[in-house]
Amino acid sequence: MKVSYYPGCSLHATAKEYDQSVKAVSAALGIELKEVEDWSCCGATAAHSTNYKLSVALPARDLISAEKDAMDVMVPCAACFNRFKSAQHQLKEDPELKKEIEKVVGKPYNGSVAVRNPIDIYANDIGLDTLKSKVKKPLKGLKPVAYYGCLLLRPPEVCQFDDFENPVLLDKMMTAIGAEPKQWSYKTDCCGGSLSISRTAIVKKMADKFMTMAREADANCIVVACPLCMANLEMRASANVRIPVFYFTELIGIAMGLQGPRDWLKMHNIDAAPLMSGLGLL
Repeated sequence: MKVSYYPGCSLHATAKEYDQSVKAVSAALGIELKEVEDWSCCGATAAHSTNYKLSVALPARDLISAEKDAMDVMVPCAACFNRFKSAQHQLKEDPELKKEIEKVVGKPYNGSVAVRNPIDIYANDIGLDTLKSKVKKPLKGLKPVAYYGCLLLRPPEVCQFDDFENPVLLDKMMTAIGAEPKQWSYKTDCCGGSLSISRTAIVKKMADKFMTMAREADANCIVVACPLCMANLEMRASANVRIPVFYFTELIGIAMGLQGPRDWLKMHNIDAAPLMSGLGLL
């Protein structure tokens, strides 16, 4: 399987471990990634709150670049995924806007590529059985709660990704790699990503709530698919309630016995080594 790959700004900066683990896991699952040529920032998270047409033009430019290869485009970052899907939806529904954006970008937009998140590709194209068959070190004793956040799933008519009220694909993947996912009621709550700097006190309260509720669900870690969620949970939660946070691809990589997890975890703000070493997983 071959797909285009849009890493976005975060995966080249604060979320390098996500980028590295996505690439490693994809290669191990037989997915060849071709980075979108000359990609640029999609405008997340600020563009849509400052200039509507800019918020469409930025991801449209990247989608047009991806159309050259005529393949589905994998977008790991939840914020980028949301902006890409939103732009696709708006360009499809508004022909006049499409003409204007094409004039701004200087190239035609055909709407010929599908925007996919790696959760979707791994679970639905590769399949959970295949994923399970690749496991060399089942994550026994790891009890994660799956935290999707809001950008992967809403608005549902745009994102069209998993069940927007009770998503399950992350939980199923965690089960496939030998972990014991715990159920909780905060899977799709917003982490306050856009408020992290402007309203830090609010975000700290939100992060503390998620950490506390994860503990109450008997979880010993949180698994995410969004660099903004990862940053907020790791940086804003109070020390007395913190538990480790992982990108789902990191955990898959550990279960598959890939090279790299020790280096990925060194990039975390919350030290996950004691938990993983204590369970015999590192």
